Amino acid sequence: MWERLQRFNALPRPAKALFLRAVLLLPFLAVSLRLRGFQATKRWLQKFPSHLKDSPAAPDCEIIVKLTVRMILAAERFFPIHSSCLERSMALWWLLGRQGIASQLRIGVRKDGEKFAAHAWVEREGIAIGESEAPHLHYAAFAEEMSGDAT
Repeated sequence: MWERLQRFNALPRPAKALFLRAVLLLPFLAVSLRLRGFQATKRWLQKFPSHLKDSPAAPDCEIIVKLTVRMILAAERFFPIHSSCLERSMALWWLLGRQGIASQLRIGVRKDGEKFAAHAWVEREGIAIGESEAPHLHYAAFAEEMSGDAT
């Protein structure tokens, strides 16, 4: 526990803020998705638009995106319950949008024999972000109207 606190204290202030937001957001999303469903949860998140008028400059965007992904993954490790790809993706999509970075929440499906599978991810400028590999390439993505666009 002490080691975790020391690692947290060593983070720069923006990283601490992102981590704390993610720590609160991930369990909220888990409960909301189960009780209210995807569309109602997404609509609720969209009630809180970006507080920035302009998107950060391109080099700053990349740094912010990487930091946001890192803090969501750190927040997920903080809890004993594993987050789903949808919960992580919604958190990433919303936190990026709050920082003025446009992204798209994507949801895809595939059928392998009799088995049905779904996956959620976030794209920025058509490129998946926050994915350790490329599992999203194996899924047929729904239209953006179905999954969500951070505007």
